[in-house]
Amino acid sequence: MQVDTIVLDIDGVLVDVANSYRRAIVETLDRTYGETIDREGVQSFKNAGGFNDDWELTHAAALYLLASREGYDYSLERFTEAIAASGGGLDGAHTVVADALDPDARERVHAAWDPDALTDTFQQLYLGSDLYRELEGDDPAVETEGFVHDETVLASSGTVETLTERYAVGVVTGRPEREAAIALDRVGLELPDEHVVTMDSPVAGKPDPEGLVGLAGRLDAERLAFAGDTLDDVETVHNAREVDDRTYFGVGVLTGGLTGESGREAFERVEADAVVGTVDDLPDLLE
Repeated sequence: MQVDTIVLDIDGVLVDVANSYRRAIVETLDRTYGETIDREGVQSFKNAGGFNDDWELTHAAALYLLASREGYDYSLERFTEAIAASGGGLDGAHTVVADALDPDARERVHAAWDPDALTDTFQQLYLGSDLYRELEGDDPAVETEGFVHDETVLASSGTVETLTERYAVGVVTGRPEREAAIALDRVGLELPDEHVVTMDSPVAGKPDPEGLVGLAGRLDAERLAFAGDTLDDVETVHNAREVDDRTYFGVGVLTGGLTGESGREAFERVEADAVVGTVDDLPDLLE
């Protein structure tokens, strides 16, 4: 796996988001509906595909809770499996609900489903009061410190230095631009804006390959490895190969929701080219 370029995901690769983004999903649902899903449930949505955007994952989980109140009596695992079979993502969740409920029940679900309010609650919990005022330009309804401060860095300074010295480096993330900047600053990874693809970039999100392929062009890559913590990250690489003649490798990293031997097996099932324990294993892998 000799490459000239390395592209990194942020969440679950450079920073641990178990107590920030994933906690925000769980607590947003609980604050809104008085019930929620657990963190294993969050991973079930991730494994279904199409949930690179944690806001949309929250919206889909809300659909599950509301549908359950209207008679959907299958487990969350069954719900996410049905989402995967329906193409993944929030559109897949809507399809599952539409197929499972009668018209009156569907109408009640959508009357109680407010994605904008869910996103706003999520941001208040994740950013905390001060950052929410600064970044969102509004006063929060809840005064809180913010889960963003509970993120820990997964990449050592030595790894960051080694990768940036040896390779062209870029980032493809589902984070909004300003939140990506917070994480990269914390990691100590300084990159030009054009080498960072975020939620705010004018491209489709993962697993659509548009962001990765465009970044490969800007980095003058010939052989590129993309390291991510979800199955969608590996699928992005497969999709990039279909539309671009550069050489792409997909590397699964076991510090996100997929961990241990079961995580390794999951990455191998979707034909990741390599699986590493942490991002700090990348320099040796790429040697």
